[in-house]
Amino acid sequence: MSLQSLELTGKRLQLLKELVPGARTVAVFWDPTNRELWPVAQAFGQTQSWKLLSVEIRNSSEIAMAFKVAVDAGAGALLIPASGLLFSRASQIAELAALSRLPTMYELRPFVDVGGLVPYGADIEDIWRRAATYVDKILNGAHPAELPIEQPTKFELVINSRAAKALGLTIPPSILVRADDVIE
Repeated sequence: MSLQSLELTGKRLQLLKELVPGARTVAVFWDPTNRELWPVAQAFGQTQSWKLLSVEIRNSSEIAMAFKVAVDAGAGALLIPASGLLFSRASQIAELAALSRLPTMYELRPFVDVGGLVPYGADIEDIWRRAATYVDKILNGAHPAELPIEQPTKFELVINSRAAKALGLTIPPSILVRADDVIE
């Protein structure tokens, strides 16, 4: 199963800039398990003449410092992927984003379910359900190497209006109209 993480990086950055048009710098968090993210984000940012800040996080003890780096560098917004390291710390990251007053775009909805602002990406629950069919096929004798890689078919944009209000952020109507869900 694919989340199309890298393929959607540009779209996430576009939505983030639409959400926070005044942000002169967007910080991009990434970790060694997702090394490809920064070059993809950087290339997209250059095509848009946006200033992006690379913030590598090598282990969970560096997460709080990463927020300090972003704030000290004047970041006006933040992009967080769903890498293993960062996804496992969703609550901490959402809390630090709120405390740092950084509007943050996430890759997956669980970040928003714990207080984050907005995700755009594949519906992870749909992917987990579809992955169960692969487990069933393998348990019934299918060879994993013969199973095709599946692309997501369901994507979601979710707005956490409580988080937006706490940041003093007005969600543009152009984003609200595209939202699959608005958490009140």
